[in-house]
Amino acid sequence: MKHFELNGKVRQVGNKAVIKAIRRQGLVPCNLYGQGMENVLFTVSDRDLQGITNTPASFIIDIKLDNGQNYMAVVHELQFHPVKDNCLHVDFLAVSEDKPIAINVPVVVSGHPVGVQKGGKFVLVSRSIRISALMKDLPDTLNIDVTKLDIEKRIVAGDIKLDNVNVVSPKDTIICTVKATRQMSATANDQEGSEEAAE
Repeated sequence: MKHFELNGKVRQVGNKAVIKAIRRQGLVPCNLYGQGMENVLFTVSDRDLQGITNTPASFIIDIKLDNGQNYMAVVHELQFHPVKDNCLHVDFLAVSEDKPIAINVPVVVSGHPVGVQKGGKFVLVSRSIRISALMKDLPDTLNIDVTKLDIEKRIVAGDIKLDNVNVVSPKDTIICTVKATRQMSATANDQEGSEEAAE
């Protein structure tokens, strides 16, 4: 999986006024935590953070702090302003190369579904799926061939099979499907009517 470098400045615990002042400077308050370590509070620039938030891609984040400390992490939670849609806060989860990492990975489909060729409509339901694997085994994307997908058929998370990767999302999570269109239903009804009339 690709890495993304993020530079941060260590901060102290602050009240709402302090947090608002941080945001007015174009900075986003962040929290890094993990098993066996104390929480680390820091800030990053909103502009730098957009390299993570403005893309569907997932990354291992290389956090480099101004006190010389470096960490590897994944994004655990992002909080956005309900109106302005800018990022208000980020929780990072520290990770290591020797323990499995759970992360959402974007779905990339390829192929032309046979159901679409018959007149159906392809629908991508889940744009990402949560998986768990060691860092060295984490894929950048989940590539799914939809060529054999027929009308009213679906691909679910349980269908994904990757070496050394566990799918964390529920097995019945629908990834994509091909739905019959209204036009197809109308055509089928017309055909049935014609056949009944012929009889």
